[in-house]
Amino acid sequence: MNVRKAARLMIIVLGTGFILIWGKALIIPFVMSLILWFIIKEVRELLERIPFVKKRFPNWLKSTLASLIIFVTILVIVNLLGSNIQQLSQKLPTYEPNIERFAQEINNEFNIDIFKEVEKFVGDFDFSNMLGSFFNGISELFGNAFLILLYLVFLMMEEATFSRKLAVVYSDQEEFQKVNHILGKINKSMGSYFSLKTLVSVITGILSYFALLIIGVEAAVFWSFLIFILNYIPTIGSLIATIFPAVFALFQFGELQSFILVLVVVGIVQLIIGNLVEPKLMGNSLNISTLVVMLALSLWGAIWGVAGMLLSVPITVIMIIIFAEFKETKPIAIMLSEKGELK
Repeated sequence: MNVRKAARLMIIVLGTGFILIWGKALIIPFVMSLILWFIIKEVRELLERIPFVKKRFPNWLKSTLASLIIFVTILVIVNLLGSNIQQLSQKLPTYEPNIERFAQEINNEFNIDIFKEVEKFVGDFDFSNMLGSFFNGISELFGNAFLILLYLVFLMMEEATFSRKLAVVYSDQEEFQKVNHILGKINKSMGSYFSLKTLVSVITGILSYFALLIIGVEAAVFWSFLIFILNYIPTIGSLIATIFPAVFALFQFGELQSFILVLVVVGIVQLIIGNLVEPKLMGNSLNISTLVVMLALSLWGAIWGVAGMLLSVPITVIMIIIFAEFKETKPIAIMLSEKGELK
């Protein structure tokens, strides 16, 4: 690679990084709308398996019906979460005495000041402020709902004419087929990933909900939804999803036994789903190296925060698919793949 090519590549990388960071307020909602679009397409394909719907319903009506199913589901979840968060906020003052009592027991047992030890690592500890900040972070997840919905509407409108526009742009039939092939692979991979990952996350969330309900952890709907969302984050997501309700159980009951019980039960659910159910459903369809997953998680997390962590795997899979189609970037795709084999 000569100096000119290296300089051009550096400018492209720096420019792309700048755009991703500076424009994330607009880019992230668009990417989220793309995800919803993929999910809507998967639901639409499920509806088409119903003979009556396939024969009698036009495409626009199937898309509308699929969108309604998803948005009604989201509205129900948001209402449940709202009531759970309100319930949790009202009971926050009752948890702080439990923490103080538990800390005092630790102090008496081991002759240490637990709060001073914690402060060495995390500074002044205020449970109310910590949980309040966390709730604000969750609220931001729904803060761009209108912009995401707007993007989604235009994506669905564009879907009907996109193929015709693509054929005009790539008048050469060979080029058109190549681009269409890349887009088809991306569509298939993303649709499969999000539908199966959502199914796995739903199963994990439901099983965790019943486990937390039996144990008696308050706001079980909220914590199971959090487990559902965090399950999209590879590797560390399931770990964080297990720790959160376990720590909350410690605050709620003020007993170490409750912490251990939630940690073990929810951890077992995560292990069974993550190591038995998910591999059987998803297989090696993503064709992405585990090391690359961790690096992508760190990179996109640094650029876009939690949203970047959630999107790290889909973005990397799209990069592999695109890189594999061009001679210059094919070696990169091979290095990013799971076993050095491109599908």
